[in-house]
Amino acid sequence: MFNRFLNRTLRHTTLALSLMGASALWAQTPSTEVQWLGQSAFKITTPGGKTVITDPWLKANPLTPPEYKNLENLGKVDVLLVSHAHWDHFADAPALALMHHVKMYAPGDMNQTATLLGILPPELLPRFNKSGTVEPAPGIQVTAVHAEHSSVLVWKNPSTGKDEAHVGGEPLGFIITLENGFKIYHMGDTGVFGDMKLIAEMYKPDLVLVPIGGNFTMGPTEAAYALKAWFKPQAVIPMHYGANPLAKGTAAQFVDAMKGSGIPVLALKPGERAKF
Repeated sequence: MFNRFLNRTLRHTTLALSLMGASALWAQTPSTEVQWLGQSAFKITTPGGKTVITDPWLKANPLTPPEYKNLENLGKVDVLLVSHAHWDHFADAPALALMHHVKMYAPGDMNQTATLLGILPPELLPRFNKSGTVEPAPGIQVTAVHAEHSSVLVWKNPSTGKDEAHVGGEPLGFIITLENGFKIYHMGDTGVFGDMKLIAEMYKPDLVLVPIGGNFTMGPTEAAYALKAWFKPQAVIPMHYGANPLAKGTAAQFVDAMKGSGIPVLALKPGERAKF
């Protein structure tokens, strides 16, 4: 049964038990595919065949499967989302934007900085901000929501060869609504904040992509607290762990912290896919 919504069987026992509870919900309409590529990078294939890429740090990401170090292997990109300007979220986004001539949706002030620095042409750098909703591809809506983090754009000045720190705008999370109404909450980099309760009540996400690494974001305990307190998704996928030695949170710790929640935890390995 598991193969109906996972591209291969996940052998982690606790995860398998979680999937048993979720399978009945998705068995009849497996129409959305979510692939984790390490850190906060995901490739989401929508029911309408569109491809959404989030926070594409791929070439230098130690967790990204080797085949995706070649950006062309992602295939076509229809929607490109960057939650904030830190390099482990932004690094490969300009190359993808140019390759596919697709707009990079990111914090408004981050894109203003990228425009002024000439990182991308202005037509590929739309501006929007928290509570704003855009339709970057037909039938797909993206709403920017708060994230409790920081953001700075580090850029190597070609005339001096030195790195410079520039305004990165305020970090975002994204509510991604697909053609069939399925809602994915990509939290971005964030700590726990009280208005997560409001986000849960307003948008009622079906799937939550949650950072668990700690040090820079929530750790496993904080992430589990937020989900247990406010959210009722069909599933949750942990992200933003394992790539940086300072972010010590693990999937096993998160699975343990989520016990009793009733929320299936899909602890994907980099390159693995889940279908909904």
